[in-house]
Amino acid sequence: MPTVADCLRQHAPEYLLHFGDAVPLGHRRVLGLIQRCRTGELGAFAYACESCGTRHYLGRSCGNRHCPNCQHDKTQRWLTKQTERLIPANYFLVTFTVPRQVAMVIRDHQRDGYDALFEASSQAMIDVASATKALQDAQLGFFGVLHTWGRDPLVYHPHIHYIVASGGVSHDKERWIASPENFFVHHATLVRVFKAKLADKLRELGLYDQVSEDAWGGKWVVDLKPVGDGQATLKYLAPYVYRVAISNNRIEYCDDEEVVYRYTPSGTSSSKRRRVTGREFVAGFLQHVLPPGFQKIRYYGWMSPNSRTSIDLVRWLVWIHRGWTYWLGSGHAPRDIPKPRPNVACPCCRSEMKRIKVIYKDCSFLVTQSEQQRQAFQDTG
Repeated sequence: MPTVADCLRQHAPEYLLHFGDAVPLGHRRVLGLIQRCRTGELGAFAYACESCGTRHYLGRSCGNRHCPNCQHDKTQRWLTKQTERLIPANYFLVTFTVPRQVAMVIRDHQRDGYDALFEASSQAMIDVASATKALQDAQLGFFGVLHTWGRDPLVYHPHIHYIVASGGVSHDKERWIASPENFFVHHATLVRVFKAKLADKLRELGLYDQVSEDAWGGKWVVDLKPVGDGQATLKYLAPYVYRVAISNNRIEYCDDEEVVYRYTPSGTSSSKRRRVTGREFVAGFLQHVLPPGFQKIRYYGWMSPNSRTSIDLVRWLVWIHRGWTYWLGSGHAPRDIPKPRPNVACPCCRSEMKRIKVIYKDCSFLVTQSEQQRQAFQDTG
């Protein structure tokens, strides 16, 4: 089966030739890295089999965050780290989306637009929580993850998922202030404040007039739901944190004219096939490439790396609030043991191989590009 990289190798040259200097340098760089990932053009690792003595060469991966081949280990490390930061409290998943007219303006001004989306949504939660009786005097702790796609990668759909603890630390840092069970803030108020704050941000950027009045008067969707202790939500969210708009296993066909891929429409469990031209596929992929250096995961309140309130203190305050009986009997937050990275096996005899050398120059002539090798050596760094 073809991969995303295969499709880009086939169609990216024509796309770049057609659009010329209109293609941003960041997009050119991403295309170049993904097309060369694990081909040997970025260097290679030399392995020696301890049993049969055969040497094998594996192309180095590009490590780019938009490459579908280079994200698995990052996902596992992030999930492990965030699981360790969970506190013994319930959590809410809050998702902010925008109407299509606003989304199109954000797509044309991505760095400023994404920043505005983060600032408006995070500040809306903080302000509405501070005006909520149960959470007055509470400092929230939460983090948000930006996504720009939905089920179909050709559809641009910017939205932010936040995972927020159901309560906060008092400003004197001496007690945990819990929100009522299954209630965080008033949903309608959150939607109204988010809309107003995003409008203010777009005015500051000079982008407000590019959005039609119909968009501001239409329906805005903010999803707010309780998700228990947070572990299940982290496991649900983790694959999406480092996932790219389309994965290799969804590509069914690629030739010199078109690409065929699968997608699952919202509200259904059955997948459909979409046939697009090569140029449409490349354009659809590139619309999800983030600006260079853009931070798509952001932490707020006592979860911020700059906060003077440690996670250990927050966890202690929650235990005191919930009581020692709960602490002794809950077994809260059991953590999965991270799976060790498998040893590299020799494709010839399946014995263990050792890495003996790293090559930093182009050695594509040494690298075997069989499907067996692609699957055997993943995430080479």
